[in-house]
Amino acid sequence: MPHPLPALIVVDVQRAFDEWEAAGKRRNNPDAVGRIADLLKAFRTGGAPIFHIRHEGTRPTSSFLPQNSGYAVKDEAREQPGETVIVKRVNSAFIGTDLEKRLRAGGIGTLVICGATTNHCVETTTRMAGNPGFDAHLVRDATWTFERVGPDGDKHSAEEIHAMTLSNLNGEFARIVTTDDVVASFAAD
Repeated sequence: MPHPLPALIVVDVQRAFDEWEAAGKRRNNPDAVGRIADLLKAFRTGGAPIFHIRHEGTRPTSSFLPQNSGYAVKDEAREQPGETVIVKRVNSAFIGTDLEKRLRAGGIGTLVICGATTNHCVETTTRMAGNPGFDAHLVRDATWTFERVGPDGDKHSAEEIHAMTLSNLNGEFARIVTTDDVVASFAAD
């Protein structure tokens, strides 16, 4: 029997990103973590499943090595007892983990995805959610990214990268929604 509620997938809300920002990397959407906290509250209140995804770095210089301070989860997104935590070592939460198996075992067909960063692990996880048939909903105001320099030396703002990622995913891979949309859907039930 399919699970009547969507599952919340919280991707990589870890302190490494605070460290990057403190070191001078510029990000967009400063309210994203607050919006993730709003989503967690709605899912917890609604009794819907929550999956916390952690990135574990594998390179010696990674900010996400388990022994480094950046591996820790931000307080606003910390799991509560009984909530699933899945550790991944690549961009997608579906590769090298049992996430899909857990979702299928729970009869979960709809995923609400949030976290960091929009154009890396969130995008990869969202694309891979759509391919095996999950109904993916990416929460645009509950994810963020950082500015980057392209292969030709062109500087791209975090806002541009975020917007382009949402555009690339919209329709074919996911439905792009807001936190308010998701919270309102719980209130309507």
